[in-house]
Amino acid sequence: MKTFPRSWRGFTLSALAASLLSALPAWAVEPFTLRDIRVEGLQRVEAGTVFASLPFRVGDEYSDDRGAVAIRSLFGLGLFADVRLQVEGDVLVVIVQERPTVSGLSFTGLREFDSEVMVQVLRDIGLAEGRPFDRALADRAEQELKRQYINRSMYAAEITTTVTPTERNQVSLNFNVVEGGVAKIREIRIVGNQAFAESTLRGLFDLDTGGWLSWYTKSDRYSRAKLNADLETLRSYYLTRGFLEFNIDSTQVALSPDKSEMSVTINITEGQRYVVSSVRLEGEYLEREEEFRSLVAVKVGEAYNAEAVADTVKAFTDYFGAFGYAFARVDAVPEIDRDNSRVAFVIRAQPQRRVYVRRINIEGNNRTRDEVIRREFRQLESAWYDSDRIRLSRDRVDRLGFFTEVGIDTQPVPGTQDQVDLTVSVVERPTGNLSIGAGFSQAEKLSFIASIQQENFFGSGNYLGLDINTSKFNRNFVLRTTDPYFTKDGVSRTFDLYYETTKPLTEQGGDYRIVTKGIGIRFGVPFTERDTVFFGAGAERIRVDEGNQLPVAFRDQGGTYLPATIGWTRDDRDSALVPNQGTLQKFNAEFGLGSDKRYAKLSYQHQRYIPLNRQYTLAFNAQLGLGKGIGNDFPVLKNFFGGGLGSVRGFDQGTLGPLSDVVGSTTGEQVNIGGAKSVVFNAEFITPFPGAGNDRTLRMFGFVDVGNIYAEDQKIALDELRASVGVGLSWLSPIGPLRFAWANPIRKFDGDKIQRFQFQIGTSF
Repeated sequence: MKTFPRSWRGFTLSALAASLLSALPAWAVEPFTLRDIRVEGLQRVEAGTVFASLPFRVGDEYSDDRGAVAIRSLFGLGLFADVRLQVEGDVLVVIVQERPTVSGLSFTGLREFDSEVMVQVLRDIGLAEGRPFDRALADRAEQELKRQYINRSMYAAEITTTVTPTERNQVSLNFNVVEGGVAKIREIRIVGNQAFAESTLRGLFDLDTGGWLSWYTKSDRYSRAKLNADLETLRSYYLTRGFLEFNIDSTQVALSPDKSEMSVTINITEGQRYVVSSVRLEGEYLEREEEFRSLVAVKVGEAYNAEAVADTVKAFTDYFGAFGYAFARVDAVPEIDRDNSRVAFVIRAQPQRRVYVRRINIEGNNRTRDEVIRREFRQLESAWYDSDRIRLSRDRVDRLGFFTEVGIDTQPVPGTQDQVDLTVSVVERPTGNLSIGAGFSQAEKLSFIASIQQENFFGSGNYLGLDINTSKFNRNFVLRTTDPYFTKDGVSRTFDLYYETTKPLTEQGGDYRIVTKGIGIRFGVPFTERDTVFFGAGAERIRVDEGNQLPVAFRDQGGTYLPATIGWTRDDRDSALVPNQGTLQKFNAEFGLGSDKRYAKLSYQHQRYIPLNRQYTLAFNAQLGLGKGIGNDFPVLKNFFGGGLGSVRGFDQGTLGPLSDVVGSTTGEQVNIGGAKSVVFNAEFITPFPGAGNDRTLRMFGFVDVGNIYAEDQKIALDELRASVGVGLSWLSPIGPLRFAWANPIRKFDGDKIQRFQFQIGTSF
């Protein structure tokens, strides 16, 4: 509903009729030569805009037809509510009435959205301050604002527009919003299912009828996009379990009269369940039929699986592409035997023609230099088209982290049969980051964090960063710069300059400090596309400032350390924050080269994520550490620590392992100092949080932890391992990933420090 002043009501529709009627006397004239043209009625529009739109000039011949064209042209500008032509002798007078312009936009009753968001929505449809206004635009504005509420399941929202004239032919618009409530899903029904229970099928959906956590997941808010995604999940569920002819017949969404509740009904036809009887190949396979046959993912004797068929077609297409056949056609044709519920597949292939890449073009990199993108490419210009190398090139560019979108389009070269151009389209993201914040964990207490980072320094692809972190136990200042292409072969080089003040992770009241100043250089060598080996060297100056609770073992540990490192990493997890499948492996070796600080320190970590289904995941983690002194004891300041989150939960942070006497103690007091050997095993069963549906940002897990820390001269004794079981919660919160754990030690010894509840902002395990 809208309210308009009487002077503005219907002016848009009547303007054209009035102008045509008023122009009739001017049209009923004999053609003549124009001596002059005048424009009347302009307030803000420049006269030149009007003259530029007229199809004639002074000295041209004027006629009725050319006058009609002039009126249509001026109305087409969208700037005028009325246009009239008047002839005075051999002078043409153009009389216009400008459309009012918008002087301001305001909103009343807006709670769900910020006003800035709605202003941008209106701007996108052409309604903004300073722009011409008409009634049709107001209608469109109302519909667009309502659409924003519908996208959030607020179907009862009402918008009323009030237009108020102001001085100089301007209007101000106020949108009065009555938002109403959120329409929640009351019922989801699936009709026609026989092979699977309705509750099983509904469990596949992200949409549901709500639970006690719906305020967080918003899973009970209807969204057409979410419903379409759920329907595709339902379709995939059937098509991967043999139901070749499965079909979703219809979907009905009903809104209650008060627009507060919705019901969704999905009608399906399952069809028969088919078993694959045979797979045969037809067509041209480059005399490599056996190699192609090995790519067939469809299994004879098993239920039809649409994903296996799609994977087979893609594998064939990619393999053709690896030999330069960019336009190979591969079709998997089913031959259905309904009487016996069996299906045979014929895979027909036609490689078409072999092509090579003429040119690689790059678009969208306004900041990033071309060479930063081109050096990631494994497909070369003037080389045969290779789909594997093109896909690898796209992934490498995407992994740079400089772009929100990376796409590669293949375009045939006109006039040729054997050439294509590749167009790489990127959308850059801001790569500079300035952050100032605070963090809190049970072990570290309150810490303040500040960092300045530029991942793509001046578009060169180089990294420059400054990090400052202060907490109760760890304070550091780190300046780091990385050149990812120190050599043309992709060897990276990193410089580090750091100053750290640390205290062991104990709650025993010590106020001594360990101050480390250092500099280092590290190189990363990519041996394969997934494996990178790192090696480097540095120099550290460590000082032990004595204070309360200083362990005897820390005395005389200061001095100059010359560490040299070599490491290897491989990460193929599907996500770094909420992994569901894949493996992470890390190995690092550090060697002390100082004359009196010679040692070797080795560590290895292996994580594995095994998806049981879409909702449940098994996760395993193993961490092994070994330190050995060379010619002397292993330096205590390089010890491993265990206990708490990231190790064996349920035990106080950093309290597992050997003890040391305290300097000056007369009571035999001892404190934890870590050890030269570390063994930690973790297992987790990850599930959706009750009431959160399939939301992956909030999940529960049950866990079993086993591990301990040993001194250099101790054997790793299994009967000394500590163990705990418990439950936990992981949440990808706005301030970072949070992990909470409650653990019950099931194997502990006298003197162990127990801490059943622990939390931190951090990573898995």
